Amino acid sequence: MWTVLVSIFVFTLYATAIVFSVRAAQTARTPQGAVGWVVFLVSAPFFAVPLYLFLGHHRFRGYRIARQQSERVVEGIKTFADYSRPDPSKMSINPRPFEFLAHLPISSGNGAQLLVDGQATFDAIFEALDKAKNYILIQFYIIRDDALGRKLQTKLIEAAKRGVHVRFMTDAVGSYGLPNTYLDTMRDAGIDVADPRQQRGPNFRFQLNYRNHRKTVIIDGETGFIGGHNVGVEYLGEDPHFGHWRDTHIRMTGHIVRQLQLIFTEDWHWARDEDLIDDLDWAGSVSEQDMNALLVATGPGDETETGAMMFFSAIAEAKERLWIASPYFVPDIDVMTALQHAAMRGVDVRILVPDVIDHRLPWLAAFAYFDEIRDCGARVFRYTDGFMHQKVLVVDDTLAAVGTTNLDNRSFRLNFEAMALFFDSRAALAVDQMLRTDFEASYELTRTLSQQPAHIRFGAPLARLFAPIL
Repeated sequence: MWTVLVSIFVFTLYATAIVFSVRAAQTARTPQGAVGWVVFLVSAPFFAVPLYLFLGHHRFRGYRIARQQSERVVEGIKTFADYSRPDPSKMSINPRPFEFLAHLPISSGNGAQLLVDGQATFDAIFEALDKAKNYILIQFYIIRDDALGRKLQTKLIEAAKRGVHVRFMTDAVGSYGLPNTYLDTMRDAGIDVADPRQQRGPNFRFQLNYRNHRKTVIIDGETGFIGGHNVGVEYLGEDPHFGHWRDTHIRMTGHIVRQLQLIFTEDWHWARDEDLIDDLDWAGSVSEQDMNALLVATGPGDETETGAMMFFSAIAEAKERLWIASPYFVPDIDVMTALQHAAMRGVDVRILVPDVIDHRLPWLAAFAYFDEIRDCGARVFRYTDGFMHQKVLVVDDTLAAVGTTNLDNRSFRLNFEAMALFFDSRAALAVDQMLRTDFEASYELTRTLSQQPAHIRFGAPLARLFAPIL
């Protein structure tokens, strides 16, 4: 009897692996991802089938339908926002690829202020929340019920009591540990909460794909924030394991705030099936800094590979310098090739990654890429003053980007992300100075993979096999 049960179990497992293999071949967003899943499922079904339940399901058709249904929102911002469109022929970087990916035009009249680390970021956000007059739109991937999370909750409740309409949203998996009482307290105070556990789409811990990784705060359509910080005391450097948490946010003004607002309205439309176009301010004001800027949102709901193509477009524009800071370095083939080609052209390519581990598999997989990119002339720096989580890049002296997109396949294809791009020498200089300080708190990687300790030497190639599905 026991033998029969084991045989049935094994047969069922292999049959399931075959079904999943066919599905992966049909739905994976890249050939590499399809091959990776098929080989893994067929060769090691005992491990692969459970992982596929967590990490599989590659295309997100439902969000694309929701976006089509919210075309009025997309067209609305183009109508209501008084864009001062710069002359592309007078820009040193061609903005057309980025505009194509964003489905929005670049605009002048924008302002930017870098916010380095958690204290500066949340001081600025809380100050803006206190000044809100009409509405607040707020969204984070992770919100914790700790000292920082409760302070945010208090600020939002105080705003609601002043008559400010607060709309609050978070990700079901990112904020899986957030208790219902946290949300109930805000609802009782009059805050409009998009319950993460009642949203459409995969919203349970068993499904890790299609996470909304965006971190968005918008005040009255006038001031916006985006960057790498979530809401938890570790982002203030108070976690003893990580210590200093190195991250970057950006405070924005001008038309780019309305573009960020558009992305929030699409996410809200998906979460609540509500159209906010008539409830928000789409005119707003411009900034005296008068920077050219564009908000590029990417995700699995897009028809094209917008995440990878955004990085590819930035890399292709680099003539003298390309510096990228990311907590993970697991690029796809196209982005890796573009980075190698830029380095071979003589571009100063620098990749800044953390030395501290938060997720072991992508940390380990990165070592399998370092030799290849360094052989082409790029330089790899490992940040040592705590954990580095920022998502930042600078191209020459003309383009700076800050946002939520990591340099890995998950951010490129499986998460909803957003990056603020500023086509301005002042923004580039600010990021330049910030990253130079980070390089001083780093060491340059000089050892090859063969010179690494055994667990890295043998583990990195194995971890790289999972790169298409990380």
